[in-house]
Amino acid sequence: MKVTVIQQDIVWKDVQRNIARIKKLIMAAERSDIYLLPEMCSTGFCMQPQGVAEEVEGPTVQAMKQLAVELDAAIAVPVMTHENGKYYNRMYFITPEGVAGQYDKHNLFEYSGEDKVFQPGEGKVIWHWRGIRIRPAICYDLRFPLFLYNKAEYDLLLIAANFPDSRLLAWDTLVRARAIENMCYVAASNRVGTDEYGTYKGHSVILNPYGMTLAKCRTSRQGSATASLDDEMVAKLRIMTKLNR
Repeated sequence: MKVTVIQQDIVWKDVQRNIARIKKLIMAAERSDIYLLPEMCSTGFCMQPQGVAEEVEGPTVQAMKQLAVELDAAIAVPVMTHENGKYYNRMYFITPEGVAGQYDKHNLFEYSGEDKVFQPGEGKVIWHWRGIRIRPAICYDLRFPLFLYNKAEYDLLLIAANFPDSRLLAWDTLVRARAIENMCYVAASNRVGTDEYGTYKGHSVILNPYGMTLAKCRTSRQGSATASLDDEMVAKLRIMTKLNR
C-alpha cells in the first residue's frame, strides 16, 4: 500500500483554478493507492460559503472521480459542501468505482466561527480500501485524542488540514502523538501559501506507528510526499506492546 500527501497552495475561493492545480500536483506525484488533499482544497478555509460551497459531489468531486479511474487509486478530497440548506466541511473518499464514503468534520473550530456556519458530523467513520482500515479526520479533530482513540479499529489515520504557521509546533507534535498513541500510520496533509487568515508552511508528513517520519513535503512549497505502508507492522506492534485493544 502506497500513500501520498499533497501539499497545495490553495487559491482563495476559486474552485476551477484549484481543481486544475490539484490535478497537476497529483499527476506529478509518485503513483500511489491513496492520495490525500488538504482541508477545503477547492476554496481555502472560508467562512463565507455562499456562492462557493459545492453541491453534493460537485465539480471537485467529479474531477477527482475521473482522476481516480485514470490512476486506479483512491483520492481523499475535502471540500466545502452544501446539502439540504446546510453547509458541511466534508471529506469524500473517491475510488475508481466512485464515492466510497464521506466524513463531515466533527470538531468545528469555534475560534474562527466555523461552528456558526457549518454543521458538525455525527462522529467516527471507518473506510476500507485494499486491505487497509482508514479513519478520516479534518484539522481541529487532531486536537481531540479521545475522539480519535483507536480500539484496534483502523490502521491509517488521514488528516487534512489548514494549520497556520503560528501553530506549526502544535501540528508537528500532535500528528506524531496521534501515530504513537493509536499505533497506526498517519498521513497528514496541510496547505501552504497565504489567505485572509494568515500564512501556511505545510509540514505535510507520513508517519509510521512508532511516530517515525517516512516521508515529508518541503516547507512552504507545493508538492507531494509518498511512502509505502507495511500492512503487518500495526498488528505486530500491538501484539508486542500487548495493547491490541
